[in-house]
Amino acid sequence: MPELFKLKKPKMVTEAAAAQRGLHIVLELLIFVAVFLVSTIMQLAVLAPVEIILMFANADYLNAAVSGDQQGMELALQALMQSNALTIAMLFSTAAMILTALLFCRLIQKRKMVTVGFQKPGMWKEYLCGIGVGFGIFSVAVLLCVVTGSLKIQGLSATFSVGIFLLFLIGYMIQGMAEEVLCRGYFLVSVSRRYPLAVGIAANAVLFAALHLLNDGISVLAFINLVLFGVFASIYFIKRGNIWGVGALHSIWNLAQGNFYGIRVSGMQTSCTVFDSEMVAGRELINGGAFGLEGGLAVTIVLVVGSLILLTTRQRRYVGEMA
Repeated sequence: MPELFKLKKPKMVTEAAAAQRGLHIVLELLIFVAVFLVSTIMQLAVLAPVEIILMFANADYLNAAVSGDQQGMELALQALMQSNALTIAMLFSTAAMILTALLFCRLIQKRKMVTVGFQKPGMWKEYLCGIGVGFGIFSVAVLLCVVTGSLKIQGLSATFSVGIFLLFLIGYMIQGMAEEVLCRGYFLVSVSRRYPLAVGIAANAVLFAALHLLNDGISVLAFINLVLFGVFASIYFIKRGNIWGVGALHSIWNLAQGNFYGIRVSGMQTSCTVFDSEMVAGRELINGGAFGLEGGLAVTIVLVVGSLILLTTRQRRYVGEMA
């Protein structure tokens, strides 16, 4: 491999290894599953009261319940599950994932927060840079779909709401960072303590994709693209040497899909969008169909090219830790 494309273990990994020796990869995988399950339970504990409040505030559900209309209750619950209110609550609840992963890294693995990627120097610059990169590369995928006739942007959406959009923005800021802390800051670094970076990248990318297997519209190409996103995010995380940029990149990638361009986010649809977009039937191989652009070749292309470009960039030096 040319020297230009080589990745060096960042100080995040070497400091984590100094704090506690890496485990066999099978044990790392089992521990990851346990950490993820704990974070899921915490998320459900946060979401349960919100779901109950929304359910009993829903007139359609209450009327169906009073009249004993079982089918009406089921339809009302289905509508509730797809509502902006519950989707936003779900995004906010992923803060439990951040808390669980950080507590595990700090208390069990004896790691400093800098080894998860939380470096203080340059954090705002890195975050803004991640926003620009994330929005830019997803917009390239949208452009590929438009020029190939696979996607039509029909104009501004009539259902856009500034207030709801801002709530989605905050929610995705939490959700994007949560998945990056879990998969990159915690798991990639943990595996790379003992194994080469390539093993850490591959393992966390596949696990990241596996977390989306139950999403609506998942396909073989969608799974491959999710793995590619995990690889791209891993390289970005390693090259930049912190979690801020890749967390922002992940957040804006999701926000741009759903709430800016009006495209499904890994199978999830929202009504609060800046633009209305229409997937062209028969072009699912390019536009991803029911899963959204992440299920199509347009995203495959931008992620592969993006990863290759990242590999040619200079690896950012370690600049200090967050207290």
